[in-house]
Amino acid sequence: MNEATPIAAPASPLKHTPLYDFHRRHGAHLVPFAGFEMPLYYSSILAEHRAVRASVGLFDVSHMGILTVEGGRAGELLSRRTTANVPSLVPGQVRYTFLLESTGFIVDDLLVSRLDAGGDLAHAFGVVPNASRADEIEEILRQHRAPDTRIGRWNAKSALLALQGPGSRTMLETLYGWDLSKLGFYHVAFFPASGSADRTGKLGLPFPGALGDWVMVSRTGYTGELGYELFVPPGDADPLAERLLAAGAVPCGLGARDTLRLEKGYLLSGQEFHRDHTPLEAGQDRFVDFDHDFVGRPTLEKEHREGPARRLVGIEVTEPGAIPRHGTPVRVDGKVVTEATSGVLSPILGKGIALAYLPKGHTGVGTAVTLDLRGREVPGTVVALPFLRSAPPRA
Repeated sequence: MNEATPIAAPASPLKHTPLYDFHRRHGAHLVPFAGFEMPLYYSSILAEHRAVRASVGLFDVSHMGILTVEGGRAGELLSRRTTANVPSLVPGQVRYTFLLESTGFIVDDLLVSRLDAGGDLAHAFGVVPNASRADEIEEILRQHRAPDTRIGRWNAKSALLALQGPGSRTMLETLYGWDLSKLGFYHVAFFPASGSADRTGKLGLPFPGALGDWVMVSRTGYTGELGYELFVPPGDADPLAERLLAAGAVPCGLGARDTLRLEKGYLLSGQEFHRDHTPLEAGQDRFVDFDHDFVGRPTLEKEHREGPARRLVGIEVTEPGAIPRHGTPVRVDGKVVTEATSGVLSPILGKGIALAYLPKGHTGVGTAVTLDLRGREVPGTVVALPFLRSAPPRA
């Protein structure tokens, strides 16, 4: 019996961040991304990339999931569901971690921040997943929480801006009068939003209730440069962005965000992992704490003992004009063994670079590979990550 052809459901309208009007006002080229209409670039990807490496760039990252997990067993929930021993975090510490399937494959990578000041039995954590996985991560946490664990989703009540580049600290300290010298790499604190004698950060304030009087500032980043993330009320995002531009920041889009992270070998959800790779295959061993039980641990323990069957590597292409892309076939000894997960022409190095998962035995630095660029065979070499080596952003 023939079945009627189903009528396709209309596509959901694209969502907008609190900086949508800012993007349009400054001439951003807007594209669909993870259900949002987001800037791909303003002037050019190359100019924005170089601005971040040399001075200061401003990104809208309000599309990322913004959650809190609070309660006496909040740390236990996050520890059980991620590769981080979350209860061991000290107040103000931020941890990059992975939420896995029982198979050990990565569902998403997250940033988990301890927001309470310590001393109380009930702890508070901020959780930032990728935009495309935020609803799913929220639901997984809700399904596995204890009755006294509270989970909040705060995208409607907060905006998130990322200021990245070697001049970012000086810019923020000049604009706000803050002292950021004690905010360490992968740490978070609340700083006063207006003139105050207290120039240093505090913890233990309610999120997002304290926003407006305070800015929650984290120091992580996705570019490999010194940088800060600013959590503010939605209505404060546009004027803050304008203040930062007036101070010299360059507005940047998703294009520069991608080229910057790739030069540093950072993972991109949906490309370096899509429920098809483990953290050890992705070379992220340092973010797996085997000192606690978590979903997917047996698979990772076995991989840790035996070594993963495949491993994410960096590949450099020196032939002028040869630019690998996501999906570029990669050959070893004449045989296609994988595809590039990401690829680009590095604006700083001036050569093609790519990430790809190669089989065990072919992952060593110096291994020769061949890339198929639309029918043209181009030689490449496995290199150590990151592609771009520079001083760590710890100033």
